[in-house]
Amino acid sequence: MQGKVEICGVNTSKLKVLTAEEMDQLLRRCKKGDEQARQALIEGNLRLVLSVIQRFEKRGESPDDLFQVGCIGLIKAISNFDPDKQVRFSTYGVPMIAGEVRRYLRDNSAIRVSRSIRDVAYRVLQCKEALTTKLGRDPTLEEISRELELPPDEVSRALDAVCAPVSLYDPVYSDGGDPLTVMDQVRDTRNTDEAWMEHITLRNAFASLGPREQQILSLRFVGGKTQMEVAGSLGISQAQVSRLEKSAIGAMRKSVSVIVS
Repeated sequence: MQGKVEICGVNTSKLKVLTAEEMDQLLRRCKKGDEQARQALIEGNLRLVLSVIQRFEKRGESPDDLFQVGCIGLIKAISNFDPDKQVRFSTYGVPMIAGEVRRYLRDNSAIRVSRSIRDVAYRVLQCKEALTTKLGRDPTLEEISRELELPPDEVSRALDAVCAPVSLYDPVYSDGGDPLTVMDQVRDTRNTDEAWMEHITLRNAFASLGPREQQILSLRFVGGKTQMEVAGSLGISQAQVSRLEKSAIGAMRKSVSVIVS
């Protein structure tokens, strides 16, 4: 978005800026139903929309789409603002514009979450915005939790659910050469060469056992059955199960040691 001068056909380098006095006069005229004042307010606050949507420039959405959604939030803010209250329009309009953009991102997310979680997330985001304005800093998870009377883990889950997905190919760091991506920082500790070799070795060792020994080991270590339960299933004694189990494990150890050596 940075460096993009034209958005939705609007030259952002030539956006109007209204003075405080002009804003007050236009807001009061708009409140009385003056459509020309309303249009002047929209045109005079497009720079405010632009400043808000720049917060979301890393979400991977089209700047034009975000700008249009932000304008909807601006129009709602103009319609609902009361000029008699001692509040600056920008103080009221920024959360309204940001909320509209967040709702758009939430409803058009590549990852779908349940409506109930989205509703909680929307309340959390509104609360966070209000507390940020009130405290002059980002509120903690505990502060949001207390304000909404929700468990901290529910607040955390709701926020995680509406986070924008990150591509494995997103750059994390670059020093002028090839950038370091998220994929470079993610390590699969299970599907390593060593793990695959161990898996193949154990599978071959297991395949070398007789059908009865394979059945006993499967029931014991895959099915989680006791030796007595295995004995009952196979119609043999617990002592026979114990002997066959030890024999099978010994044979597998011998087979593995031969392959490794």
